[in-house]
Amino acid sequence: MGEMPFWKTKSLEEMSNAEWESLCDGCGLCCLNKLEDWDTGEIAWTSIRCTLLDGESCRCKDYDNRQATVPDCIQLTPKVVHEISWLPPTCAYRLIGEGRDLYWWHPLVSGDPETVHAAGISVRGRTVAEDGIDVEDYEDYLVTWPLEVGLETAR
Repeated sequence: MGEMPFWKTKSLEEMSNAEWESLCDGCGLCCLNKLEDWDTGEIAWTSIRCTLLDGESCRCKDYDNRQATVPDCIQLTPKVVHEISWLPPTCAYRLIGEGRDLYWWHPLVSGDPETVHAAGISVRGRTVAEDGIDVEDYEDYLVTWPLEVGLETAR
């Protein structure tokens, strides 16, 4: 019998930096622009991706320096994961933070970084870059699929 994977035995707070980084499945959902209703706090998702998100690979083009380029990029930490409500329902950080397991398509489970795309979880082919889009026009790009993606395959 093999050793239990780290995400089943450690809390988010106990993980090494390498373990933490490996939790990202490369879906790109968290890098979509969102609108917040100031009165209700409700989050509305758009199909507009961060300028640094590669629409094909669904990875940040300059991860190490992202906050210098995109000052409002939110760095996930265990504390932040527990505080923000908009992480996608399939997000490994959210799942582990809630005491749940990773889905079959997660690269740590499948052993293949392409399964997140093959399962239809990622933003690949569904987004537009934010460059040149006025914030006033973001409402034209509202979508609900980021909260619905993978529901049929995640079980």
